[in-house]
Amino acid sequence: MTAGACMRGQPWPMGATPMAWQGRPGVNLAVFSRHATAVHWCLFDAAGHETHRVPLPACTDGIWHGFLPDMEVGQLYGLRAEGPWQPAAGHRFNAARLLIDPYARELVGSAASLSTEVDGQAHPDPHDNAARIPKARVIDLQRELAAGAAVPPAPPILREHLVIYEAHVKGLTRLHPHVPEHMRGNYTGLASAPMLAHYKRLGITTLCLLPVYQHIEEKHLLDLGLVNYWGYNTLGFFIPDPRYATDAANPQAVRDEFRAMVGELHVNGIEVVLDVVYNHTAEGGAGGPTLSWRGLDNASSYALDREGNYLNFTGCGNSVNMGEARMVRFVMDSLRWWVQAFGVDGFRFDLAATLGRDPALNHHFNAGSALLTAIAQDPVLSRVRLIAEPWDVAPGGYQVGAFPLCWQEWNDRFRDTARMYWLEHECTPGQLARRMTGSDDLFADDGRSPLASINMITAHDGFTLADLTAYRYRHNQANGEGNRDGHDHNHSANGGVEGPSHDPLVLRKRTAWRRALLATLFLAQGTPQLLAGDELGNSQQGNNNAYCQDNAIGWVDWRDLEFVSLVSDLTALRRQYPAFRHPRWFRGHPFHEPGHPFTPGGDIAWLRPDGVAMSDADWDDPWDRSFAYVIEVGEGGAPATERVMVLMHPAHSTLPFVLPEGTWRAALDTSAPQRAVQQAPGGSYELAGPAVCVLVQDVEP
Repeated sequence: MTAGACMRGQPWPMGATPMAWQGRPGVNLAVFSRHATAVHWCLFDAAGHETHRVPLPACTDGIWHGFLPDMEVGQLYGLRAEGPWQPAAGHRFNAARLLIDPYARELVGSAASLSTEVDGQAHPDPHDNAARIPKARVIDLQRELAAGAAVPPAPPILREHLVIYEAHVKGLTRLHPHVPEHMRGNYTGLASAPMLAHYKRLGITTLCLLPVYQHIEEKHLLDLGLVNYWGYNTLGFFIPDPRYATDAANPQAVRDEFRAMVGELHVNGIEVVLDVVYNHTAEGGAGGPTLSWRGLDNASSYALDREGNYLNFTGCGNSVNMGEARMVRFVMDSLRWWVQAFGVDGFRFDLAATLGRDPALNHHFNAGSALLTAIAQDPVLSRVRLIAEPWDVAPGGYQVGAFPLCWQEWNDRFRDTARMYWLEHECTPGQLARRMTGSDDLFADDGRSPLASINMITAHDGFTLADLTAYRYRHNQANGEGNRDGHDHNHSANGGVEGPSHDPLVLRKRTAWRRALLATLFLAQGTPQLLAGDELGNSQQGNNNAYCQDNAIGWVDWRDLEFVSLVSDLTALRRQYPAFRHPRWFRGHPFHEPGHPFTPGGDIAWLRPDGVAMSDADWDDPWDRSFAYVIEVGEGGAPATERVMVLMHPAHSTLPFVLPEGTWRAALDTSAPQRAVQQAPGGSYELAGPAVCVLVQDVEP
């Protein structure tokens, strides 16, 4: 094959696409580089030897393209780009660097040590790196899309019924005693019979998976003998990570296994949402490896200052330039690929504030930015679950409540307030009440409902529930960073002993806290998200940043099922009583004046333990925190057939709550599980705190 054999082809679709052009079968390649002077298509044989280097013959609006007739599926290839080496202007072209096609759907060769690749700073490194770089392989895209279309769809799940379970593919099943050994730690294990039974028992509707896109390790972790366990260092934005597959050496088998997992979960009524990382790439900062975007068009791919330095909104060395239309297109094409070729149901966007930073506004966040607007109007993506982690690590990065209408957001204020209320940090009843009713201060002013709030007590990033109630301080020594990494502001408590304890009083206190926190999560308005393992009392030994712990610290321990029944009871309450999943904002009722007892009617009423309405002074009291509320709302806002009362008592004491007239039955009492579903005649209810209680009363027609 000679250079002249490459025909002009077309500038779409991006990447390597088997197709016919001008009546001839072959493969079309389209690559974005606005500033390159030439782009070469480098072909390799199965042994990894470069056999041809073909200049792409045409460039249309910054897209280099060419068509090679008679090329077949299975061809290995890489890219080389020529252009200026002018770091101060943002240009880092180096033709000695073999580059990975950003649109690669399959990579052949080890990517484990790619982060050790280093390019020069003052001058480009002249040494060819082709022997060390994985090669992209041309695959049959139509086959993949047809296989994706054949994935059984998830059943329709209304937003008010969502219960999210955040999990790591490997860590969730690696130690599960009943998952078959060959399935543990991989995609198949997630959809194995024991796991399906567990999800159903918990009442899970949506599985949110930590990153499954192919990723590499950072150099500092390799130097420490550690790995990027969580996977927030993406290299292949179209490729399921093979390390979670039963047959990692067979890329087609990896893709098929991932699809089979999604299909099996769907058949069993469970959606799949992916935690995705589009805010930065695995190339890192100026000292990082040149693998793809940096070598193709650094100035267009990354957010840079006027001196060509990387704007590091993410803390990971670089930030993707969402002011560049071609990078927006790249993200959109990647997202659609996962929906259409793999059948996934939505995405949780890591450090999503970076995705809305607008260069036209000096990189300030803009809810109407190019990417967020593109997603909102896209016929595929506008229909999937869209969840933002609504912050990044740079100034102006905290954007909770600022995302567009179709988005849900992680609500860290719910997390922090619930922790402060129960774990003996300063907090008022009013602060918790606002979080329990959906955080109207964050989400009500733009037309969204309480369901926009993704409520959580814990997440992968931070303490587990067991550690939150057993450690006041982080213990991250295993990460090799001198215990300097991870959050140091956790609103945690230890019950009097730091770490493991056999003291019955300490253990009872911790158990009471955990049960109350779980009840707070599932009884609050909004969308609950449970961290995998919290229902099991899973501990990470006080490590609140286990991103590099691919071992027993980071894996879920299945030996203790202490809170499984409680979570099951709580999700059942959400399903049974619309009061706990109200899709509209509560209005309250004008007849519930301070100092007066409860009067039926309205949608929610707030009461002191003595049965009278809360006053302003009561709401702002950080010491006397106990309160109750009554919700009267039915399915879809219809008149209620049951009146629900929730009692909140954070102190370590027994407190009588005066009940409104009538007969109430106790549906849940976190302090005394054996007392559940009992009659509680009007009068008072003795609640042994710290605890949450749910009482139900039938409403007369």
